[in-house]
Formats: sequence, structure tokens, C-alpha cells
Amino acid sequence: MAQSDYLKNQRLQKLADLREQGIEPFSNRFVPSHSIAQILEEFGALAGPELEGLNRTFRLAGRLMLVREFGKASFCHFQDGTSRLQAYVQRQVLGPEAFQLFKRLDLGDIVGFTGTLFRTRTGELTLAASDFVLLTKSLLPLPEKYHGLTDVETRYRQRYLDLMVNPQVREVFIRRAAIINVMRQFFEARGFLEVETPMMQPIPGGATARPFVTRHQALDMTLFLRIAPELYLKRLVIGGFDRVFEINRNFRNEGLSIQHNPEFTMLEFYQAYATYEDLMVLTEELICQVAREVLGTLKFPYQGVEIDLTPPWRRLDLRESLTSIGGIPPEVVRNQEALVDLAREEAVTLRSGEGYGRALTKLFDLKVEARLQQPTFILGYPRETSPLSRGSDADPEVVDRFELFIAGREMANAFSELNDPLDQRRRFEAQLAAHAAGDEEMPHALDEDFITALEQGMPPTAGEGIGIDRLVMLLTDSPSIRDVILFPLLRPER
Repeated sequence: MAQSDYLKNQRLQKLADLREQGIEPFSNRFVPSHSIAQILEEFGALAGPELEGLNRTFRLAGRLMLVREFGKASFCHFQDGTSRLQAYVQRQVLGPEAFQLFKRLDLGDIVGFTGTLFRTRTGELTLAASDFVLLTKSLLPLPEKYHGLTDVETRYRQRYLDLMVNPQVREVFIRRAAIINVMRQFFEARGFLEVETPMMQPIPGGATARPFVTRHQALDMTLFLRIAPELYLKRLVIGGFDRVFEINRNFRNEGLSIQHNPEFTMLEFYQAYATYEDLMVLTEELICQVAREVLGTLKFPYQGVEIDLTPPWRRLDLRESLTSIGGIPPEVVRNQEALVDLAREEAVTLRSGEGYGRALTKLFDLKVEARLQQPTFILGYPRETSPLSRGSDADPEVVDRFELFIAGREMANAFSELNDPLDQRRRFEAQLAAHAAGDEEMPHALDEDFITALEQGMPPTAGEGIGIDRLVMLLTDSPSIRDVILFPLLRPER
């Protein structure tokens, strides 16, 4: 019999014994008076005599994480969803029968304690238990108590164990919630309306990606999990909501990596009567505010590199970056045929209808992106790779668009929106031709309703998407996107 099966059988026997004794092992009759965090905040600074003078009884509950037995007394650590505290259990206080029951508890059991606060001789804040009740009998042991849960695969597959035994992991997700809350407050303070748009769409659009396909049986129609909310948010701008934002879940049927999960979270927002240049300023303000409120500083380490968010951030033309950072001679960058040849030499796949524009962006990915450690706006993206962006008045080959890079990865993508319905139709038709030629990341159908909406007239608008998962990675010093998603997608266990 495997060790895990043996331990589970032991606990199942304890469960049966408890029920024979008339003890309910899954009780729901205990109401805590405080969380452990509240106890630490309100009373954590009090000295021993001050705690004794409180003359108060507290009711606290949590999971047993550590027990140290000393004959007729035991010290234990228990934790709730907020923090961890020590409890002191004595035979002479509980009585022989209750104390014997406590000694039969296992690590992982959830217990409610009633008692008073005091400090031990070592100064540790402790609850002197006058009574306890078993609330939940755990049937499986915790991971090895001294080493915690360190196997990465197990941590991701059994996140509940990871959160249970690794306090630093809990802090990552507490910080994630704080980051999203600050972002929401930032936009609400500037008059943006938070909205929700469809996650199942008849035509996937707003980005270039392969979608997940599903089926609505009652309507007998194929639907797609959204790859982006962009086209629906623009419909709202057309309808009169000049400032909208959505914290949304997107789904892209792509590979897994430390930067990519098929299901991910984005902040996407649109502002009428604004340009992509306005959004560069807004993005600096947003991310700096998040860093100040969550970290208390604009300078912090990420994977061994100090990141400095102090504005203004560098702005760099894409083609110039290929020379100044990527080391490609300017005469090659400006020569379309030479650059395409170089891209092919670098094993860049150019699909039907693609050429200089894709060569530019793919060579940027290969030679520049990873070197952009400090915040940098990259400008001057080619029209070919930006089907929803407004063309530049100064250069017909590029669009009014930027991408933001920090710590060697893309954090945001923004542009002045294309609001010419005739031009938009031509670009959609080019995407359809690419799909027909075998590009599964391109839309399979033209979104006529969106064109109709544009024909009603969309004001000049700028929009942006920010990857929340990647921002959380940055602000929690997490190397992988799986570290900041509670339940990342994983391959099936063999």
C-alpha cells in the first residue's frame, strides 16, 4: 500500500471513531469573532501585561499547520485566510477528555479555538485556548511540513495546497487583486465607464489569433470565445459612451510558455477625442500609480534587474530600434527586399500576402524585444500588421500605434483607431483573403455589423490593451505567467 493511501486510511478510521463518539467532524456551528489579521493588527503591539488586562475572550478559526507536544500541553500554529497565529492548549484547562481529542487531531484539520491572548516567554503572541471544536476533518496529509510544497508541477495543479503551505504565493494573489483594484479606481476617477462585452462571439475579431470554437445547441450556431473585446467596445463608443474600459478574460488557441496562457486577463479601454500620443501619457500615469500604491516605489527588482518606472519613458521608432539595438544596418532596414531576405535567413515564416511589414515586426521580436528592460514605447508600426489602426498622416507606410515594453516583454498595445468604414472594409477583406490562403489566425468572416456601426460615425478615438497578467508578473517579481494565474492550463497528467 502506498504511503499516501496508508495515511488516508488512518484518517478515515479517525473519522469513523469521531462519529462513533458522537462528534461531528464537519461542524458548521462556530462563528469566529475576529480574523487572525485583525488580532495581529489590533493587539500585535501590546505587551504581556496589557494583553492580560484586556479581560477579553476571542473566537478564532483556522487550519492546523504545526503542533508541538509537551506532555500535558501543546503549542500549535493555525492559519486562516489572512494570517497565522499560535495557540496554547493545556490538559488542565480543557480537561482530560477534550485534551486527548485535541492530541488526535491531524495537521490540516480545521479547528475553532476560544481563548484569551498572552505572550510567551519568547514574546510570541499566543491564544490560550479554553475550548476548541473540530470544524473540518482533513482526510489527506499536508505536503512535507518542513519543506513545504516545492514541486512546480504540483504547485500549479493543486493550487489549493500551494496557497495553504506557501505564504509568499498567497501574497502574489493578494497583490494581484490590489493591482486590479487600483486600475479600476484610476479609470473611474477619469470618467471611464466599466462595461462587459460578450465572451462568446459569432465572429472573432479585434486581434490576430486562432480562436477556440464552441457550439450553441438551441440556436444551432457556431460561436467563438473572444480573442479580444475591441470591436464591441468600439460599438459602445459609437453609441455615445466616450470613455469605456473592461477588465476582461480573453482566449487564444495558442501554445503555452512562461509568457502565454490560452486564457488570460486584459484591461482594454477606449477614449473618444484622443490620440495614441495621449494614451502614452495616460499609460505612464496608470502604471506609475499602480506601482506607487502597491509597491510604494517606482524602482524595484525584477528577476535580478532593477526596473525604474520614473517618467518620462523612452520613445523609439521600430525601424530605428532594429539598428540601434538589433544591430541591423540602416540600409538593410530601409530596403524592403533586403530586409525580407534577412528575415528569411533568420527563419521567419512569411505567409501569403506578407512581406516587409511582417519582416520588420518579426525581426524586432527576435533582436530587440528581450533587450528592452526599462519602459520603452515602440512607435512606427507598419500598416500591414495593424489592420485596426489609423494610418499616420506623416508616413503612409505606418500607423499611429505604440507598444510598451518593460522587462523584455510587451505590456501594452495601443493606437489611434481606424474610423473610416471604407478603409476598414478593405482591411477586413485582406484578412479574409489571408484566411482563405491558410492563415487560421485571421477572421473567417467579415463583421458586417461592425462596418455598419462605423458607417454611423465613430468619433476620433484611441484605444489600448494592457496585459494584466504580465503587469502582475512585473510587480511581484514572478518569472512565469503561471505564477500569477491561480489555475493555469496544464497538459493532462500521464
